[in-house]
Amino acid sequence: MGFSVSSHLQLLLFVLLSSALQTPTFALKKPYIVYLGSHSHGTNPTSADIGSATNSHYSLLGSLLGSTEKAERSIFYSYTRCINGFAALLEEDQVGEIAKHPDVISVFPSKGRKLHTTRSWEFMRLERDGAIPSKSIWNKARYGEDTIIANLDTGVWPESKSFSDEGIGPVPSRWRGICQHNSTDGFRCNRKLIGARYFNQGYAAYAGSLVFNSVRDSEGHGTHTLSTAGGSFVKGAHVFRQGKGTAKGGSPRARVVAYKVCGPPIDGHECFDADILAAYDAAIGDGVDVISMSLGGDPADFFEDGIAIGSFHAVQSGITVVASAGNSGPSPATVSNASPWLITVGASTIDREFTSYVSLGPKMHFKGASLSDKALPEEKFYPIIRAADAKLPGAPDVDADLCKEGTLDPQKAKEKILLCLRGDNARVDKGQNAASAGAVGMVLANDEANGNDITADAHVLPTSHITYEDGQALYAYIKSNKAAMAYITRVKTELGIKPAPFMASFSSRGPNMIEEGILKPDITAPGANIIAAFTKAASPTDQPYDKRRTPFITMSGTSMSCPHVAGVVGLLKTMYPHWSPSAIKSAIMTTARTRDNNNNETMLDASFKRATPFDYGSGHIRPNRAMDPGLIYDLSVDDYVNLLCAEGYNRSQIAVFTNKTYACPEKARVADLNYPSITVPNLGDKGIVVNRWVKNVGPPGTYTSRVRAPVGVSVKVSPAVLTFERAGEEKTFKVVLKPKEPQKPLDYVFGELVWSDGKGHVVRSPITVKHV
Repeated sequence: MGFSVSSHLQLLLFVLLSSALQTPTFALKKPYIVYLGSHSHGTNPTSADIGSATNSHYSLLGSLLGSTEKAERSIFYSYTRCINGFAALLEEDQVGEIAKHPDVISVFPSKGRKLHTTRSWEFMRLERDGAIPSKSIWNKARYGEDTIIANLDTGVWPESKSFSDEGIGPVPSRWRGICQHNSTDGFRCNRKLIGARYFNQGYAAYAGSLVFNSVRDSEGHGTHTLSTAGGSFVKGAHVFRQGKGTAKGGSPRARVVAYKVCGPPIDGHECFDADILAAYDAAIGDGVDVISMSLGGDPADFFEDGIAIGSFHAVQSGITVVASAGNSGPSPATVSNASPWLITVGASTIDREFTSYVSLGPKMHFKGASLSDKALPEEKFYPIIRAADAKLPGAPDVDADLCKEGTLDPQKAKEKILLCLRGDNARVDKGQNAASAGAVGMVLANDEANGNDITADAHVLPTSHITYEDGQALYAYIKSNKAAMAYITRVKTELGIKPAPFMASFSSRGPNMIEEGILKPDITAPGANIIAAFTKAASPTDQPYDKRRTPFITMSGTSMSCPHVAGVVGLLKTMYPHWSPSAIKSAIMTTARTRDNNNNETMLDASFKRATPFDYGSGHIRPNRAMDPGLIYDLSVDDYVNLLCAEGYNRSQIAVFTNKTYACPEKARVADLNYPSITVPNLGDKGIVVNRWVKNVGPPGTYTSRVRAPVGVSVKVSPAVLTFERAGEEKTFKVVLKPKEPQKPLDYVFGELVWSDGKGHVVRSPITVKHV
């Protein structure tokens, strides 16, 4: 019996559908980094060296893929100058085979990373009332003259006045980099902004296309951070007429370089390890002195972390690397960029606020923060309601309270002030959603986690951002008063705010989950409502609905605190060009303060509770003290390698990593790394002896130890007195820690060790202990 026409059609349709539904036979390729350690050539390789390194990468991968041609098509970065490795598009089964190769240290995905002023330098006492005191580090360090500060970020807006080269001499002859630009965007370098490069292949591997091919900053983040670290003096800087003063970076006479490694967000990530490693490789070869990096991601093993690898090679070349701690606070164990060779920076406040008050009448008002350039008619009160009371039918109360898009009813919100809750969506978007619904103003109330940490944003409508406690009081007032009326005052700048500094709620906290025996963060610095240069390619809210443009803007985050420290590092590098990165780190950490301007012995967190070293590390940076630390805890690259030995990395890994045969000490211990802080995550019943040594970098003197022991712990220092007869002299000492019975510390407890010569040098190290 034959098939009918309809039967033929049904069979054909079945075959087509079956083919379409079958699983594809090809495997998905993803970007990976193959890390091979160090090159045998120096930091300034010849073209032949670079060619040889590139060919070796093609040969290695080609031996596994079947041909060098396939390897050339797969590899999109060869790291050939200082870092040895490559980035390639690989299938999952290929990754496993490559990892078995004896020359390979590690293979790991090109992970995504997130991007983590006029008053802040005065708050840190580098200037006073616009004048620079004779004892300021700015004078002593010649404003960071000719130090080269690199920034790995979203690029730079080169026309900003913060990068003017007026009065600056020729580019230092040791600079070996380039100014990468295309013929259409008008990007130019000068004697201040001496170099610029972009790295986008890792980004393109995720985005599917080259979203950016210029160093020009379309986001504003990179311009802000680079100008904070090394921007020139710019008189009359302000944000919507607030915070007027002279903008400048920490090293205002430094040369600056922009390495663009980040673009618009892809699945919550703006930067990728493949590009970051390429930028490190270039920066080391270009001859920079300091690298500032306001980005990061989830902690990872040292050999599977592009930032850890890149920064190690930089430090190995004498470059100090400063990195943001992350913005995942106040939850514990969230600190990012925790490698011991990095300076990891938390964020805290300064004593300036941009204030806007919420008035409920003559005797009741709440102090808030804002940078809105919009204002209500003078002393005109409007009805104020909880945002959930203006919700659209069917919208969840919780979403309306957060003022999310599509939840607010214009008929209920019109001509009212809405009380919105912080969380989930962007703060400025809440205001836009309120304005779109017809609201005349917004009061933004903190959630409990953010406590007293309020932010001055450039809102599109009159807004005041208030604390959690004030927010609760305002919610209660509205609930008990159905005809509640309110007025939001114009924004004004207030100075001398107390307490300051206190830890920003967003600043990521310790303990360090990669290596619990190393305290992180290392230091805290100004990171809340910081004024610095901005791009003209984006609005102050970075939202398409906002058409405003401003040459300066405030931002908050550890992204802002990181370049403050980088700027100070630039000053120290100018003063002490031969100091190691570890010596500079020690000077910054051991001279930090923990007191605030209310004379609290320990600074507070955003809920005004006592903060700990897991919040602020060694304390708040004091640049003028850092230039004369007295003693330093120094470290060599071999000391860091010994740490890797203590962590259990094998001899072959370490040999490839360092490009030399290295014999690990028989009893390498993390506790003996000569770090400027002491951390014991497992004290044990018998206690522990911690070894340290210090170098005198000041005049001859006798230093006496003083200990504030953690609760439940006995701490003894031997010897208790150190005498130095000359600069450069080194002394060792031991710190013996034992649990006290029955007061064993079941959770982390904190103390400090202080060496003092009685002549102004105070060398302080935090002690962090847990008994397990």
